Amino acid sequence: MKDLPARRLLLVHAHPDDESINNGATMARYAAEGAHVTLVTCTRGEEGEVIPPELAHLAAGRDDTLGAHRVGELADAMRELGVTDHRFLGGPGRYRDSGMTGTEQNHRPGAFWGAPVDEAAGHLVEVIRSVRPQVMVTYDPEGGYGHPDHIQAHRVAMRAADLAADPAYRPASGAPHTIAKIYWNRVPRAVVEAGFARLRAEAPAAFPGVADVQDVPGVVGETLITAEIGGSDAAAAKTAAMRAHATQIAVDGPYFALSNGLGQPVLTTEYYQLVRGSAEPGDDGRERDLFAGLPAGAGAPGAQA
Repeated sequence: MKDLPARRLLLVHAHPDDESINNGATMARYAAEGAHVTLVTCTRGEEGEVIPPELAHLAAGRDDTLGAHRVGELADAMRELGVTDHRFLGGPGRYRDSGMTGTEQNHRPGAFWGAPVDEAAGHLVEVIRSVRPQVMVTYDPEGGYGHPDHIQAHRVAMRAADLAADPAYRPASGAPHTIAKIYWNRVPRAVVEAGFARLRAEAPAAFPGVADVQDVPGVVGETLITAEIGGSDAAAAKTAAMRAHATQIAVDGPYFALSNGLGQPVLTTEYYQLVRGSAEPGDDGRERDLFAGLPAGAGAPGAQA
């Protein structure tokens, strides 16, 4: 992979659909600008609930073929975003969706939640040393909302970033590489509250009910936000990518619902907290480019960084 573009972005997510909901506009923007966007998804989302009645047989409690179906949905979503490099951690099916907190699926053989962090991180190190991204995006320590796989994805991503930079770690997996900037997904509380207010005013009957701010992952106060990526030009791509995850997401205009049927706003401006690296904020204190402050071509494939 020595001929990759100068700017390279890595995103680490737990299940198919997480990337489109959290970062679809960001991914579409950077792909359109010519950056190399790599998505690593940690499970196939086998334990997800199925929205369309005609596909209910895919669920884990019936045919247990949802994971394979969601692989196809993810591929369709990536085409909508213009992303060509999307992978499953350790290969498709290496780790299984662990289900919600406190369920028996947490302890099922192969569940991602039960995987040794260093073992899982080793698979991601291989990707990092191959692609050599300058920027990585993943979840906060709580996984945004406490799902076991989201928490584990955070742990694996952060551990892999450390291991990939260590020259003593598995030299055969490639030259060491330090990721210059690491961001966590965040959403300002005021933005979410405004989005729900619009939903209640414009489309109260679009869904059986309306979600609450506490249902949105990663909501924090304004002071923790260090970057925002305006996605107005990528709004259509993000919405199309979310529609591609049809077993998990129902989209109605600028709003959507998960399997609980509760409406939420589609956020086409996406927000981040820089947790490693140096910020290059604008006059308002926020970055408008995740690569801000990085020299062009830093950490190019084939060179140590």
